[in-house]
Amino acid sequence: MKIIFMGSAALAVPSLKALLDSAADEVVGVVSQPDRPAGRKRVLTPCPLKAFAEGRGLNVMTPEKIGEPAAVQALAELQPDLLVVVAYGQYIPRRVIQLARREAINVHPSLLPKYRGSAPIQWAILNGDAMTGVSIIYLAKKMDAGDILRQETYPLGDDETSATLHDKLAVVGANLLLEAIDDIRNDAVSRTVQDESKMVEIRKLTKEDGAIDWTLPATVIRNRIRAFDPWPGSFCALPNGDALKIWKADLADGAGDPGELLDDQLLVATGEGALRLAEVQPVGKKRMQAAAFLNGFPLPKGACLK
Repeated sequence: MKIIFMGSAALAVPSLKALLDSAADEVVGVVSQPDRPAGRKRVLTPCPLKAFAEGRGLNVMTPEKIGEPAAVQALAELQPDLLVVVAYGQYIPRRVIQLARREAINVHPSLLPKYRGSAPIQWAILNGDAMTGVSIIYLAKKMDAGDILRQETYPLGDDETSATLHDKLAVVGANLLLEAIDDIRNDAVSRTVQDESKMVEIRKLTKEDGAIDWTLPATVIRNRIRAFDPWPGSFCALPNGDALKIWKADLADGAGDPGELLDDQLLVATGEGALRLAEVQPVGKKRMQAAAFLNGFPLPKGACLK
């Protein structure tokens, strides 16, 4: 089959790689996002999927809006049998979906209908889920609401972060995508309508979500720290007002006023229980172990993180 692949984020890279390496189908086109300013110097930079595709010698279309007439015409000329969408970042209108002679499918890193929307990986960790997974669905008018072709579960470990889970689900999704395409090729597809009564829609995360509220229970704060690694990060203020990012913390026994240091080794009281900070990042520095941070910035028992 002739496939047009649409993606932008790093999550999409393993899926495109799997399609290219399998050579069972022909990737006739790749669609991604335009280059965006990045870094302190705001240099125009390609997104991860575009950079990978160009590295494999593929031509990449980057329309500002996928539904604009010129983009639709260019896609139509490729005469695709299948559209594959993975972390593309734009709503795909019906006029684009209809270009596929066979199907238009999407790889979504959650067990739909749970966690429709952006940041499903982060929300699974935020909510303390024991299980997550990947769904392959048909594209539909409503975002992430199409019928399910295939779904695979994945256990969520206690130390999983969004960074580590992202990479694992990207591989799961790539393998599941190949299976779904085989189903389509062999006319062996089974469609499962999503149960709207079990739908969980999630909002987009913001930088402000990373601010630590020490009045929350320790388990909740720890989940947030794991979920916000690498973005937006979890941060608080030191007693002198300087910002401090928290990258890793462990549950511990202890009680006190929220934010109070219960010893001189970064044991912090929360609204319920305590956290032992294990990896932190002061302003202008790299991530470091708590012991290394305390060597240069000792904090006494009784001090308070804001």
